Amino acid sequence: MMVRTFAMTALAFVVAGSAARAADPRYPNWPCAQAKVPDISLAAVWAGPPLDDAENKWKDDSKVSALVSKLAARKTPLEEAEKSVKEFLAASADKTTNAKLLFAGLFDTLNAQRAQVMSGLERVSRKQRDAADRIREETIELQELQDATPRDDAKVDTMSNQLIWDTRIFEDRRKVVRFVCEVPTTIDQRLFALGRVIQQEME
Repeated sequence: MMVRTFAMTALAFVVAGSAARAADPRYPNWPCAQAKVPDISLAAVWAGPPLDDAENKWKDDSKVSALVSKLAARKTPLEEAEKSVKEFLAASADKTTNAKLLFAGLFDTLNAQRAQVMSGLERVSRKQRDAADRIREETIELQELQDATPRDDAKVDTMSNQLIWDTRIFEDRRKVVRFVCEVPTTIDQRLFALGRVIQQEME
């Protein structure tokens, strides 16, 4: 009974996830309740002067590149990142140029991070769909083994253990996906906050 409960619980999550994905047929593998936005719009996070060639030149400046890596890292607290932006620009001889280089680097780097996270989510989503199919097949096979006459208890135990294991893996992945689904939004918020600080320091 416990095994069947495990299986039915997992399959209920799969059905719910499939219904959510069907809401936007453009992204059939997107597993999150949040709408998928493939790229951050520059206009949504930057109201400063045109970036011009800063979009291509920020990597050529070693100080900017190093700072971008630090600011883009989620392990760097946002408050610390904002302080670093202010200190860097306050010490800049050409504040406007360095501000544009810094934001261009952040925009490029954080967009790439988002793309990587979203690609991983869709990859896990495909694995979950395969796992759901496997759990369905195992559930049917287990029921057949339980109803068989004579009943082979060794096979029932083996299949029961396999079904419990696969269901637990499915549920663990589901929890991870739910957590990781928040990451793209967190990246958006980080870019917006740092972009706002950069623009304020330019004024």
